[in-house]
Amino acid sequence: MNFELTEDQRLIQDTARRFAAEDIAPTLEEEEEKHEFRTDRVARMGALGFFSCALPEELGGSGMGFVESALMTEQIGKISASWRVPFNMQNLGPALTVTKFGTEAQKKKYVPGWVAGTQLGFFAMTEANTGSDVASMKTHAIDRGDHWEVHGTKMWISQAHFGDAGLLYAYTDRAQGNKGITAFIIEPKKMGGCTARAIETKLGLKCAPTGEFAFEGMKVPKENVLGKPGEGFRICMWQLNQTRLGCAAGALGVAGGALDIAIKYANERTQFGKPISQHQMIQAQIADMVVEHQAAQMLVYRAAWLKDQGKPSQYETSVAKLMASEAAVHAANECMKIFGSFGFSTEFPAERFYRDAKSLQVVEGTSNIQKIIISGMACGYTPNRE
Repeated sequence: MNFELTEDQRLIQDTARRFAAEDIAPTLEEEEEKHEFRTDRVARMGALGFFSCALPEELGGSGMGFVESALMTEQIGKISASWRVPFNMQNLGPALTVTKFGTEAQKKKYVPGWVAGTQLGFFAMTEANTGSDVASMKTHAIDRGDHWEVHGTKMWISQAHFGDAGLLYAYTDRAQGNKGITAFIIEPKKMGGCTARAIETKLGLKCAPTGEFAFEGMKVPKENVLGKPGEGFRICMWQLNQTRLGCAAGALGVAGGALDIAIKYANERTQFGKPISQHQMIQAQIADMVVEHQAAQMLVYRAAWLKDQGKPSQYETSVAKLMASEAAVHAANECMKIFGSFGFSTEFPAERFYRDAKSLQVVEGTSNIQKIIISGMACGYTPNRE
């Protein structure tokens, strides 16, 4: 096995690192206070190729793969967990899914805008009573001959009230169970009967907009069905296996960022006549953070590599997502303890890492759901899939 990154991968990693340091970090605290989402920054990320991974060149792809996407997401996440979210909303979610299941017309119409960051994406599956149990959704679409009419609500949707085009999952035949769910490509700002509203009562991810949709007879053209009617659940599960990698890579960033500032502070802070990094209890905390971060890193990179090889990766992706998200939460928690009272202050980044890290145990399948997936495949109940 070769654990070395290629020269191109190191260049990509460095590009993302510099972007995070020069474009995001200088104004991040002010933006956090205002809950500000910079659409211009999404476009700059697109222009640098951040959303072009694993896509064909004719649709804006750059020849980069999942490993490169993970490397970039990790570097952005080290500075801001909020700004790792567009990797999923633009690339690993809508763009990849439409490229996989869409018609040629759908691909040409939607994918380039997501890749460029000039068309803000999203995917809407979660509802007030629908999270881990996707098949329990209530949103439904009625066949009206020349269009589908959508009714229902979705909530906790990233970029919802900013979104130009994205994916919607809704029932079209409830009698068929999860085989009655259909995937749609929707444009909420253009299709009447859709209202988007911001959700601002969040613990963290202050610069990553989250909202809800209310559908009251929204008309979706027949040509906007993704795949075939009834294939939505399968499409949704495939999509989640890709976006989970983005969450795992973002978690690596959070863990790494928390580790970096913890080490820096521990080397600067003195107690009992020496830096606290020379006290064994602090050393034990840092050692645990290092080991968990490096273990998660190997798991995330391996899952990304398997995807680049076109091999089944659902098992490895869930392993990586579980390990990385739990490592991120633990690292953020230990970081706060190392900072002591300053860790409890909003003037230092330790508390932001702590707040942001908690989201990673929930999004794209909770830690409990990852354990169900992992154990099911480990015990041979379900097969490993693409």
